[in-house]
Amino acid sequence: MFGRMISVSRGQKGFTAVEMLVAVTIAGLIGGGVVMGIAQTVNTSVRNSDHTVAVNEFRNAVYWIRRDAKMAQTIQVDVGESGLPLVLSWAEWDNSQYGVTYDLDNDKLMRTQSVDGDESTIVVANNIDPALTSFVFAGGMLTFDITISVGEGSRTISESQECTVDPRPGL
Repeated sequence: MFGRMISVSRGQKGFTAVEMLVAVTIAGLIGGGVVMGIAQTVNTSVRNSDHTVAVNEFRNAVYWIRRDAKMAQTIQVDVGESGLPLVLSWAEWDNSQYGVTYDLDNDKLMRTQSVDGDESTIVVANNIDPALTSFVFAGGMLTFDITISVGEGSRTISESQECTVDPRPGL
């Protein structure tokens, strides 16, 4: 029986170098396609995540500024290029005195609220582009441009928009 196995294996031929080269090339192309697909999926996921962060930061900033501007009885905008700090103040029905100041700290939009002298500060939005952010109060309207940039290099996603708030009547 052992002799018969030897005679069967002598009649078989192995793969040639060309066949092996073709097989390795095909496997490499398939593997490269899989890697490119995974890389593209990761890149798209990162860009979508950055865009979501930018939109959420922008919405948060607009929410707080509009909310406070609607309450304000006085609005003061700095005469500089950015218009910051933005200072809003009002009195509540119980004579509590409110003051809210918006200012930039590097790339963070900070909101400092004072209620009868007690202050608290929160970060309203991160990733603010100070060069493209400005506030103007004219003709009884508060207009502001905010640009938020998230990501690095060629992957930077920016969300920018001009918003107008019609504050309390009588300003």
